[in-house]
Amino acid sequence: MQQILDGNQIDALETRYRTNFINSLSGYKSANLLGSINSSGQTNLALMTSVFHIGANPPLMGLLIRPHSVPRHSLENLLEQQCYTLNAVSCDMFEQAHQTSAHYDRDVSEFDATGLTEEYSDALKAPYVLQSPVKIGLSLVETQTLDVNNTVLVIGQIIEVQVDFSLMADDGKLDLNAAGLVAVSGLDEYHKASSLGRLPYASRNGVG
Repeated sequence: MQQILDGNQIDALETRYRTNFINSLSGYKSANLLGSINSSGQTNLALMTSVFHIGANPPLMGLLIRPHSVPRHSLENLLEQQCYTLNAVSCDMFEQAHQTSAHYDRDVSEFDATGLTEEYSDALKAPYVLQSPVKIGLSLVETQTLDVNNTVLVIGQIIEVQVDFSLMADDGKLDLNAAGLVAVSGLDEYHKASSLGRLPYASRNGVG
């Protein structure tokens, strides 16, 4: 039987318990590694589970970064260089991806700390993750600090995609299952996804 938790009861939950509970309410999320670099050539890699589609023309993606009340190396790098990469996390690399969320000093690259490999293209300065099956290069369009909790919304325009064309269906959709991508629930649980099938365009007269 379902139970009801009202706002007061949620506020009264133990801090860590509440954090885990609220973070898992939104369901499965994508896992991406944000690759960035500063003017000194120091690279950074950070796990992001808040990446989302904004539009296809122009091709825009958004992500949310926690408040800049403490050093946020990825945010500082992308603001400085005006570019960054998003690298999808696969089953073969999820443990290394998770490790990037540890608090490393600024002069320590998460690439070195986790054994992931930097890869570069001529399109942008920021590093890709060699092991990722879907790599997206973005130029920074804008950032907004949300008044409600000081979370930073980052909006980027896609300027390059690196992907095996065999993963693309005839209509352009990516086969995420074939790419072996993982999904995340809460803060620390990873899942293999499986497709239930594709449905035709829905009309008010029924499916199809």
